[in-house]
Amino acid sequence: MLGLADPERSKHAQRFFKTAKGEYGYGDIFLGVRVPIIRQAAKKFKATPTSVVKRLLKSKYHEVRFLALILLVYRFPRSSAVEQDKIYHLYLSNTMYVNNWDLVDISAHYIVGAYLESKDRSVLYDLLRSDSLWERRIAIIATFYFIRKNQYDDTLRISEQLLGDREDLIHKAVGWMLREVGNRDLAVETSFLKVHYQKMPRTMLRYAIEKFEEKERQRYLTGKV
Repeated sequence: MLGLADPERSKHAQRFFKTAKGEYGYGDIFLGVRVPIIRQAAKKFKATPTSVVKRLLKSKYHEVRFLALILLVYRFPRSSAVEQDKIYHLYLSNTMYVNNWDLVDISAHYIVGAYLESKDRSVLYDLLRSDSLWERRIAIIATFYFIRKNQYDDTLRISEQLLGDREDLIHKAVGWMLREVGNRDLAVETSFLKVHYQKMPRTMLRYAIEKFEEKERQRYLTGKV
């Protein structure tokens, strides 16, 4: 991976993922390796032992952690129940390394959501109360797996509890998941919005109604629903 580093692309990534002091990605280090190349590497090395993947997940380099997560995502549905349990607990015990929005978004629903499909989901409500922005994002993005199964209750409950969150990246994630609910059942989304849209952060609302007809969007944005 180090041999594929691109200094110019690295500089761009450092800015794009907000790694300056005081920003959400502060301290992250990028090599500048493109995502398609990382995915190709994951396919090539898909048999990498879990013990090695765990070390990769703790790398100081963003793209190496991305690779580790892709390896876990690839492995999870192909694993036994025992191995899935190990992957799930490995993931949740290392959320400090799943520390940017792209890392959460490529992994949370494929691992946490998939694991919890037929299990108690209370861990999601523990995560949404975390001081960690990334753990709160994991909580809502994990529900994308349920949405794809036409199960919306946890998405709606978690969204309601995150209405007052202070972080823009949570607003975007909640709005995105509400939009995904609406893509499958518009009545469910609009029912939620009519109750909560006036309290929703503007970014969250804009993400949630992005696919609405313009006239309907303006009704929500101007508070005339």
